[in-house]
Amino acid sequence: MVNFNDIESAREFFYQDKFAVDTGITLDELTEDKAICSLELNDNHKNAYGGVMGGVIFTLADFSFAVLSNQIHQLTVAQQVSINYLSAPKGEKLIAEATCRKSGRSSSIVIVNVSDDTGRDVAQFVGTGFKL
Repeated sequence: MVNFNDIESAREFFYQDKFAVDTGITLDELTEDKAICSLELNDNHKNAYGGVMGGVIFTLADFSFAVLSNQIHQLTVAQQVSINYLSAPKGEKLIAEATCRKSGRSSSIVIVNVSDDTGRDVAQFVGTGFKL
């Protein structure tokens, strides 16, 4: 069962997440078991060393997790999350693909793989959602 009839209704709902939207994150694809979100990188996303700030990568992954978790069951909130940073992005765009690993009665496990537009693996995020 899905909670959003189409991607436009999901966008309308999630674009109320001002932090993610102001960061530049977009919702590109949404099905009953997958969400893809992306972010065009710019100078605002860089840290003092000139690399992409870890919080930017985390925010993209967390947003993708939220979209898919709430597509599976609305209202779901994060109960526990973790992220492993794998490599520094080299491209100009980050893409996060969230997939559901398990959807139980009261919780769900969502894996978010973040890559850049060169195909480089950037991070893996694992989130446990608690279904309210």
